[in-house]
Amino acid sequence: MASRKKEKYSQILEAALKVIAENGFHGSQVAKIAKEAGVADGTIYLYFKNKEDILISLFRERLGDLVDMFNSRIEETDSAKTALRKICEIHYNELESNVNLAYVTQIELRQSSLELRQEIGLAVKPYIELIGQVLRKGMDEGDFRSDLDVKLTRHLIFGAMDEVVTSWLISGRKYSLSAQVDKTVEFFLRGLEQG
Repeated sequence: MASRKKEKYSQILEAALKVIAENGFHGSQVAKIAKEAGVADGTIYLYFKNKEDILISLFRERLGDLVDMFNSRIEETDSAKTALRKICEIHYNELESNVNLAYVTQIELRQSSLELRQEIGLAVKPYIELIGQVLRKGMDEGDFRSDLDVKLTRHLIFGAMDEVVTSWLISGRKYSLSAQVDKTVEFFLRGLEQG
């Protein structure tokens, strides 16, 4: 029974991702999400309090999956430089391969209320902290400058990748997002490495 419930929960989130990407958060009624998921409107409320809760859960689940992927891939790396490259590769590759997720994370987040953005910010926090861990590792290894402000730098790195994805979407996805990894990482390393 628990696995069927989890399956239904995932089905609703996947439907919400598609509906919100196509219609925007404000243009996405719960009824549209229910129809896309193939469930009755009332079923949605067995899993979520309201539409905002669906969006927050979507961010929490999808970003949680990304952070899990980052952690497993970073464990395989031998240096902070390689770990930073892995983070950038995953970030770009995952959003390029899931355009609906890219639209929701890049476009809809910016159009949400402050309260909703703050909730979603909590879902992003483990990702930001992971970037901070990689920076500290690089500092400890002597590969990155010892005078880095880790709190500021982790936001700069996340923000830069975030903006690259947003620009890619706004351009109509006219080029490969994953092809931007090398130049992005090269730019980061120029600012991070010891002189």
